[in-house]
Amino acid sequence: AHRSVEQAWSCKFPCRQTGKGPGMKRLVDAFFNSVRAFRRLAGSEAAFRQELLLLILALPVGWFVSTSWQGYALLIGVLLVLILVEVLNTGIEATCNAVSREFNAEIQLAKDCGSLAVLIAVIIAAGVWGLALIERIAALYFGT
Repeated sequence: AHRSVEQAWSCKFPCRQTGKGPGMKRLVDAFFNSVRAFRRLAGSEAAFRQELLLLILALPVGWFVSTSWQGYALLIGVLLVLILVEVLNTGIEATCNAVSREFNAEIQLAKDCGSLAVLIAVIIAAGVWGLALIERIAALYFGT
């Protein structure tokens, strides 16, 4: 059964309404909403937890792999982009599930596009890390 837009977007947990009140209150409310989302994703999404673990491991490893500060920033930044895409994909999936659990071709396309976005981000991250490793190995063996 389809739910109304209001029902689909209503929070199951108390939400802080952003967009109302003075500037700092909006920022504080947005921060608490973000913390709530982070906790929920970390507690229920295996892919999000795996990517967080990858980021935690990459922080020290990236320092040894990179040949410059800029390279290190790129290695860590590409993983942050991967996590960002995963968060957006999870949001798309949650929205689709809130609208309807029944099969719908448009909902399937939305979910598939979200998955494709994650795959593209994984390929980009793997490419950046692969090139950084090649650069590091070349510097060790050939002194470049």
